[in-house]
Amino acid sequence: MDGFRIPLGEWAEAVVDFLGDAFGWLFDLIATVLKSVYGGLEWLLSAPPFWIIVVVFAALAYAVRGWKLALGTAVGLLVIVGVDQWGAAMDTLALVVVAALVAIVIAIPIGIWAARSDRVSRVVRPVLDFLQTMPAFVYLIPAIIFFGVGAVPGMIATIVFAVAPGVRLTELGIRGVDAEIVEAGQAFGATPARILRQIQIPLALPSIMAGINQVIMLSLSMVVIAGMVGAAGLGGEIVRAIGRINVGLGFEAGIAVVILAMILDRITSALNTSPRRNDRTKSVGTPKTTDQAVSSSAGGAETPRPTHNDQSVNSTRMERTSR
Repeated sequence: MDGFRIPLGEWAEAVVDFLGDAFGWLFDLIATVLKSVYGGLEWLLSAPPFWIIVVVFAALAYAVRGWKLALGTAVGLLVIVGVDQWGAAMDTLALVVVAALVAIVIAIPIGIWAARSDRVSRVVRPVLDFLQTMPAFVYLIPAIIFFGVGAVPGMIATIVFAVAPGVRLTELGIRGVDAEIVEAGQAFGATPARILRQIQIPLALPSIMAGINQVIMLSLSMVVIAGMVGAAGLGGEIVRAIGRINVGLGFEAGIAVVILAMILDRITSALNTSPRRNDRTKSVGTPKTTDQAVSSSAGGAETPRPTHNDQSVNSTRMERTSR
């Protein structure tokens, strides 16, 4: 076996060089857009006084869950202020929000497509396995080549790393919808697009929201990698602490990451379990309301069903007539 070697690395390098030469303009456009969105969001979070952002997040937490989550959110953000990591935390939050939104926009349509096509699913699954198992640091090499250093390669690596659970859980949720409900929609004449929009997505929403939650959590786990390629934020603080062997700075920046992760996790989880959304999902899942919803989505008229009182009156009239 001496001298036997598969030139896989050379092939990968050739592909990267080809993409850089052929699509350099596209990578520049993507970098400009991401940098602009990130810069605007970072300014929006950092420009106001910290207490305004604390109040906004506490109000959001109160709206989705209640006063306990609002109090915990306010306390957690004040701890970040107290350890002097507010500016870095807002930089990280802007990076995570932009990367997570892009990953979600990519993941949900692909997940729906894979759920509706077995052929697409067979193609997508090994790609997702590759994205999830490849060490995240490997993504930095082509990202730096295509986008340079700064926040953009960190966001690109985050998007690639975090998109997989969004695709998987979206596909799982769509495929998990009861086939009888889908067949009922087809029987009422609903189009595939209407069945997807008014039946499958509402019933698959818990799984889709779980995928969104995982995308956000994985995005936060990549902040250190973003710091290694020159992005500002808590990742940069952690990398600086590692370089200086500064335990205190590393612990403070790490605690700030944990607090942000807990706040985002609780808020997204609360959106998934909100009472109003659960009531609507349960009503769609009950047999009577399912027929009504499917009939409404199909645009047809619902046939009224006799009630128990109507049946009693009819039977009484028949007895009197027989007498």
